Amino acid sequence: MYGVKVVSVLLLLSLVLCAGSCAGTRAHARDSDLLATGLVGWQQIGGQERAWQFEDGILSVEGNGGWLATHRQYNNFALQVEFRVPPGGNSGIFIRAPLEGDPAYTGMEIQILDDYAEQGSRLEPFQYTGSIYGIQAPSERVSKKAGQWQRMVIVARGVHIQVGLNGKKIVDTDLSYYMHLADKHPGLLRKGGHIGLQSHGSPVEFRNIKLHELPESPGS
Repeated sequence: MYGVKVVSVLLLLSLVLCAGSCAGTRAHARDSDLLATGLVGWQQIGGQERAWQFEDGILSVEGNGGWLATHRQYNNFALQVEFRVPPGGNSGIFIRAPLEGDPAYTGMEIQILDDYAEQGSRLEPFQYTGSIYGIQAPSERVSKKAGQWQRMVIVARGVHIQVGLNGKKIVDTDLSYYMHLADKHPGLLRKGGHIGLQSHGSPVEFRNIKLHELPESPGS
């Protein structure tokens, strides 16, 4: 039965990753530290060459870095990401994205933003941090001020999407409700694709990107 709580997902991820490291053996292939080998396993799509840098466990980008996509594709998963944006910062996490077109639409984007910047007062609810961009607004605003590390958990299983931010579940939805938007957001129809990190012109940092693959949910 679907309905994994954000806290349960974080516990699952920590137990899985700790078990692999404590045993001193290689973790099961279904569990991945996506920054374990730095930029290996990622590919830059568009933007200026070598805009993305990895140092001391932190992945960062400045200027026009296009977007960074995993080489592998994923269908159902629990993804944990820590991120930090500066004042006015804007970024996003792409899921189930192809390598063609704008992944915010050809896939789906989970928004990352400095919600407290002046321009934030003019946004639609589905444009704030943790939203499924252009589709589903977060149930509440729980993002931190710019310059602080924040933790996001994204659970994608069939048509069910959950997003947790800083320990609170803020999205828990069924994509079937939004299929009338598929002409503009064809990514709603996709069952799998690449995970991506967006460069939106402002600096952004990521660390501790952990992924646990999930089985397909019944009826998805």
